[in-house]
Amino acid sequence: MKSVTLALCLTALLAGPVAAQEAPTWSFAIHGGAGVIERASLTPSQDADYRAALKVALEAGGRVLADGGSALDAVQAAIETMEDNPLFNAGRGAVFTAAGRNEMDSAIMNGADLDAGAVAGLTHTRHPIAAARAVMERSPHVMLAGDGADTFAAADGLEQAPASWFFTERRWQGLLRTLRDQNLPIPARPEGVPVPPQQGAALTDQPGMPPLNENKFGTVGAVALDQSGHLAAGTSTGGTNAKQWGRIGDAPIIGAGTYASNADGCAVSATGTGEYFIRSTVARDICTRTAAGASAQAAGEAEIADVGSIGGDGGVVVMALDGVPGFAMNTSGMYRGSISSAHPAEVAIYGDEALRP
Repeated sequence: MKSVTLALCLTALLAGPVAAQEAPTWSFAIHGGAGVIERASLTPSQDADYRAALKVALEAGGRVLADGGSALDAVQAAIETMEDNPLFNAGRGAVFTAAGRNEMDSAIMNGADLDAGAVAGLTHTRHPIAAARAVMERSPHVMLAGDGADTFAAADGLEQAPASWFFTERRWQGLLRTLRDQNLPIPARPEGVPVPPQQGAALTDQPGMPPLNENKFGTVGAVALDQSGHLAAGTSTGGTNAKQWGRIGDAPIIGAGTYASNADGCAVSATGTGEYFIRSTVARDICTRTAAGASAQAAGEAEIADVGSIGGDGGVVVMALDGVPGFAMNTSGMYRGSISSAHPAEVAIYGDEALRP
């Protein structure tokens, strides 16, 4: 131990009067949902599958930033990989409404100029994050919802997909169980999807599929700092299982689940009980805290504590202008990870796992 300590001290002396750790020229962080995520709830193979999926998303965003691309491009690239992965509740893998539909929400924001775009209730657009960016860049609006949002996305040339593309048996069975527990009507099985499994089939034994009663909030999100010093944030979700009446959570609401501002020195993507995050204007409040001098970590922790004080739970990922991300949650776990020009991709799932600053 003494020899290791001496070697570290010698290295510091030889390096001269420079910072202990060089600030990254770009930095990127993601989340894939927060909630009751404990080691006992995932098999080793499921744990490994989630970590691999997070790493894929991190490296997709990291490649963009390493090549000099924009924070917006990195956010979109990473989120699209998660929207295509049925492990996550976004895009292909989104939960179902009580009526048996997938209704997806997303938002993206550019910290350089506070430009933003959002969509809610998409049913056919393959990548909701791409639709949100199209609203931001190619419409006069900030948010579009429902059929109009899909119509706009299709007219803009974004890939559309049938309902069967978004269908996963795991999510469907989760819906049926919730509806039965709540004594609500059971909708017809969507057309064009595989035949249902035999009665009593163990869906939880499918490779990579967590237990059907996994209690987590399946929003995915990303925050980025690019080489030009610009911040961006994006979020995408399928909402909550068995939601009714066109319910929309915090993910597509600018200032609640998504926010980015160079001036405030912060980009935020949130995951949790959306109703509380909306009431607390979580993402905007975190940026107000960083503008006042708080670190990304301190700002995130303080805001999540406030959310908890009114009964909400979930987590946030925050990026600061110094490239140091913050991860805060009041749940037992949050799928998350970071990568930068200064360190390779790292991922974590459980609350007691630490990521380097």
